[in-house]
Amino acid sequence: MKTSCLQHIASQRGRVIEIQTALTAFRALGPENGGDGEHAKAAYIEEQLRACGVTDITHVDSPDARVTSGLRPNIVARIPGASPRTLWIFGHMDVVPPGDAASWHGDPWQVRVDGDSLVGRGVEDNQQAIVSALLVAEALHALRITPPLTLGMVFMADEECGNDHGLAHVLRTRPDLFHADDLLVVPDSGSPDGSAIEVAEKAVLWLRITVRGLQAHGSAPHKGRNAFLAAADLALELEGLAHEFPAEDALFSPPCSTFTPTRHDANVPNVNTVPAEDVFYMDCRLLPGLDRETVLAAVRRRCDAVAARRGVSVLVETHHWLPSTAPTPPDSPVVLALAQAVREVYAVEPRAVGVGGSTVACLLRARGLPAAVWSRVLDNCHAPDETALISSALGDAQVFASMLFSHE
Repeated sequence: MKTSCLQHIASQRGRVIEIQTALTAFRALGPENGGDGEHAKAAYIEEQLRACGVTDITHVDSPDARVTSGLRPNIVARIPGASPRTLWIFGHMDVVPPGDAASWHGDPWQVRVDGDSLVGRGVEDNQQAIVSALLVAEALHALRITPPLTLGMVFMADEECGNDHGLAHVLRTRPDLFHADDLLVVPDSGSPDGSAIEVAEKAVLWLRITVRGLQAHGSAPHKGRNAFLAAADLALELEGLAHEFPAEDALFSPPCSTFTPTRHDANVPNVNTVPAEDVFYMDCRLLPGLDRETVLAAVRRRCDAVAARRGVSVLVETHHWLPSTAPTPPDSPVVLALAQAVREVYAVEPRAVGVGGSTVACLLRARGLPAAVWSRVLDNCHAPDETALISSALGDAQVFASMLFSHE
């Protein structure tokens, strides 16, 4: 049965293109990113599930008045196996905006096929996971196979903007769905050769920093206190955090905590005004064990120094905080089963790694559920001309199918 299932999946190149093309066209942006949510995309996924005979489908939707449907959809689907023990595959439906359209060599919302490559917003992050899960479900249906383990699939909203309407809502509302002896795989990070199995994540600390000075005419800057200039000074001052917290952990790449200025809000609308307020954001990724309050104290100390030097005030607010959790043990059942399947399908030797990017695995680990994050990806999510390989969607689906049969 296992061999037949893997062979069937290998023949589904056209199906990968078909599903990816449909998913990309939905423009599933959250309201924070100027979109109307994931409702249409979720309806398409549910349609594909029902078309291949999946009847155990549960909605754990989250109310959200900001979107037309009033709901952010979370779909939980199961295909019964010989055992109730479940292999769970988690994929998120939302994507990020395409960014500068001039940086794309085509319409970001229309998939382009180039040999083994698919180009379009969301094809890697995270539609490859969705496609691979659907391929496994379709193979089981086409071959009328009951696998040794139950297959569980979770298609989530809101991963790109904090998870509150996504898996966090599912775990709050239906904590009974997942069990400690289940195998939980999050295909939302990985490596080009498929060898990296992520077992640990850094904590995520986003800061909103508001600098307030005194407005003046651009021709008389001496009469004001330029909040923009002070914010630029502060951004450079905060570079010193990397030297203040130099600890390294070889599990991660980069191996250190990182402190990166990212977003900058608009200040004045005209060129000839010295701004009285300037707002920017810091994306901080903290190694496990680095205390958030220690970092915040260091940030405030540096802010106070710039405030005194520039004659401004500085307000530091936590925009988002996601603590790190205990790593998934490298010898846990999910890692061992996944590693064996990766060896079988991709002929590489798996290795346990940690990452700075956040996935929903941290939410699962926080509840004592060992989760492994894995996929074979080019690691170009959020980039222009985002690309995913057809062969990776097929291979990842074979890995998941192999895991279903790991307890024959």
